[in-house]
Amino acid sequence: MSDNPFSLWVYLSQSPLLWLTVTLLIYAVTDAVSLKTRRHPLANPVLHSLWIIGAFLLVTKTSYTTYFAGAQFVHFLLGPATVALAVPLYENRRRVAAAILPMLVALAVGSLTAIVSVVLLAQAFGLPRDIILSLAPKSVTAGVAMGISESLHADPSLTAVSVILTGIMGAIIVTPLMNFTGITDFRGRGFAAGIAAHGIGTARAFQVDEVAGVFAGIAMSLNALVTSLLVPLAVTYLVR
Repeated sequence: MSDNPFSLWVYLSQSPLLWLTVTLLIYAVTDAVSLKTRRHPLANPVLHSLWIIGAFLLVTKTSYTTYFAGAQFVHFLLGPATVALAVPLYENRRRVAAAILPMLVALAVGSLTAIVSVVLLAQAFGLPRDIILSLAPKSVTAGVAMGISESLHADPSLTAVSVILTGIMGAIIVTPLMNFTGITDFRGRGFAAGIAAHGIGTARAFQVDEVAGVFAGIAMSLNALVTSLLVPLAVTYLVR
């Protein structure tokens, strides 16, 4: 290693533990900054972790495959984290049961709006058919969205990018938008965040209020089911 001053870095960069540590450390720092700003929407830890890690990988010329060998341990925790949403859901089950009908209406309208709006806008800008199909399931969690994309013979990678960007943008604008429109009911605020911005929006909702987080988690789950049914129909009738 003494012959090459960068040999130690080359050795360390191949270790999954390094990239797991980098991911957790950067998120911890950005989350601490977010907390200092009292969870300001523009201080979203996911947004800033994303570009910082991306820049770090570019500077160190590290491939995504090498990075993900360590980051996959965080990715694995997405499953248990989703299951853990059942705990606050159970604790707030009476509130949820009392709002079943409004939730179903909001789910239908929100899911349809998310799909139709992006398809029509993409067509208005003259985007190719493959890109339109890749963007259609943007408002559901990445795993479901990529599955829908594959079933449409679209590009799952582009779908994943659109999902992440949608989640980040939704998490940033949801609180200012709800304040601007005067919506104070955390059930509605959370449900809107879950439909429009899936997991990232749900995480933001939990930062604001537990009830908002519960309804965001419900919306995220139900929207994944409804979107998987509506996207093929929307593509059939809207995409030429």
